[in-house]
Amino acid sequence: MLSIQLDPETEAYLTEILSAEKTTSSELLKRLIYEHWLSLKPRQTLIERRGGHPQHLLQDAPSNLSLRENRKKAVSEYIKQRHQKIQSE
Repeated sequence: MLSIQLDPETEAYLTEILSAEKTTSSELLKRLIYEHWLSLKPRQTLIERRGGHPQHLLQDAPSNLSLRENRKKAVSEYIKQRHQKIQSE
């Protein structure tokens, strides 16, 4: 149980928020505390949100794939080989 004293201005703000969002003060307070708690946590990187770095993704890849033209060539060759494999089946 939480009991707080609000000044009249803050209480008026609370009343407006509750009527606009059609919620109770208890639910609003829970949501605000949760949102604030989330804001205190360090943000996850995209890699962390996706579950980490893929394992064994580039284990057989040549070391020069960091250059765009090399990646484009590698993808093009892969697509050609895959297309030929599908046609031969």
